[in-house]
Amino acid sequence: MSKQIKLCGDYRENVKTIDEILHPERNFDILKKQLTVGKDELTLYFIDGFVKDAVMQKLMLSLVALKGLGESTDGSASRADKRIPPSLAVSGFIKAHVPYVETDSTSDVDLMIQMVLSGATLMLGTTFGEYGVIIDARTYPARETGEPEGDKVMRGARDGFVETLIFNTALIRRRIRNPHLTMSYHTVGKSSRTDVVVCYMADRADLEYVDKITKKLKEVNTDSLTMGHESLAECLIKQRWYNPFPKIRYTERPDSAAAQLLEGSILIICDNTPQIMVLPTTIFDFMQETNDFYFPPLTGTYIRIVRHVVFFMALYMVPLWLLLVSNPELIPSWLGFIVPREQGRLPLVAQILLVEFIIDGLRMASLNTPNMLSNSLSVVGGLILGDFAVDIGWLIPEVILYMAFVAIANFTQRSYELGYAFKFLRILLTVLTALFNVWGFGIGSAIILVLLVTNKTVNHKRSYLYPLIPFDFKAFKSLFVRVRKRD
Repeated sequence: MSKQIKLCGDYRENVKTIDEILHPERNFDILKKQLTVGKDELTLYFIDGFVKDAVMQKLMLSLVALKGLGESTDGSASRADKRIPPSLAVSGFIKAHVPYVETDSTSDVDLMIQMVLSGATLMLGTTFGEYGVIIDARTYPARETGEPEGDKVMRGARDGFVETLIFNTALIRRRIRNPHLTMSYHTVGKSSRTDVVVCYMADRADLEYVDKITKKLKEVNTDSLTMGHESLAECLIKQRWYNPFPKIRYTERPDSAAAQLLEGSILIICDNTPQIMVLPTTIFDFMQETNDFYFPPLTGTYIRIVRHVVFFMALYMVPLWLLLVSNPELIPSWLGFIVPREQGRLPLVAQILLVEFIIDGLRMASLNTPNMLSNSLSVVGGLILGDFAVDIGWLIPEVILYMAFVAIANFTQRSYELGYAFKFLRILLTVLTALFNVWGFGIGSAIILVLLVTNKTVNHKRSYLYPLIPFDFKAFKSLFVRVRKRD
């Protein structure tokens, strides 16, 4: 609507036009402040709670002290004879009488409205003609940049990204003081006008893919990014519904984001969310954690190897155990203890699937439980349910043991998307093994391999299994061996 509206040379008409768009009379938080400056008049529009009160107070005091809006630096009337164009008069007024860093003038009504609704201040004056002055003195409600709950480290920095975009870009700038660090600004969403920044190192990133992302952001046709980064990801990247492996890695840690930038990755920072998108990403990138780099090389290497082994055990342990129990002749004598003494009232595959669902149910319940009770209730609930399930014959102790290991093993890496991808594939492998025995286990393993091989990174230039396919020994070695940092 505002794109079709233009301001004119009449100040009163311009104020009326902005009033009809913003409706300050029926929006208590949209404030309209009129000031008399000598024989002239100013009207300010801003959102209550988005402006810096001290800055606005000083600005208004300096404005009302003027003899008029046409007063120049030498005391003469700059537009008294009406011969100076409004654009020059506005720029001269900004330079002489608006003592603030982020200030600009525009005749674009759509930009004026967008900036006001984003938190900036719009100034209209009797001598400004069809131009308005935008003062970016906004501030957003924000929480402290504390350590992310889901991405903690035993050593290292304790700050984390927050929901305010400008804070997040500052945390990155603090770590990378290089002129090649580029922050490209965009807005997405017809109604939400969400601020989005594409962040990259101009001398290291794939500039062709940067241009592709920028083009996609401009072509996004959506009303709003309701769910922040997830809504943006769904608009930018087409995901095959049958392939659960994630293509985007998220981080809430500025140190991790800075390291990814220096390795040539591209970050997408979305306002109103602390999750930063890292592109492009392979499956092995999900297995790297910040903790690895805050310990000496030997300790970091050990942690990495344990993480890889445990996480892949979480995928194959239960289906492989089911296969061996179904075929006792395949079990060597020294592994005879894995055969359960009792089978329970339900088939083993039904018990396994039941516990898979129960684990997710307990996880969802803990999310909705008050913080002071969540840990205790989840532990007590799990113990009570497990004990009663064994007593009445629904489950056997071996199923609870292996599924407990799987539930804990999922936390060896922090990506929920990858954790659920392995969960879905583990269920598929378990069901196929139960239905077709050895053939089912083989078919399920083949399906997993096909899904991995056919999945592509978002820029389609690198395999999802790199550096395994194509094989790069140096890069593959770095996945498991934490090398010492060199100059």
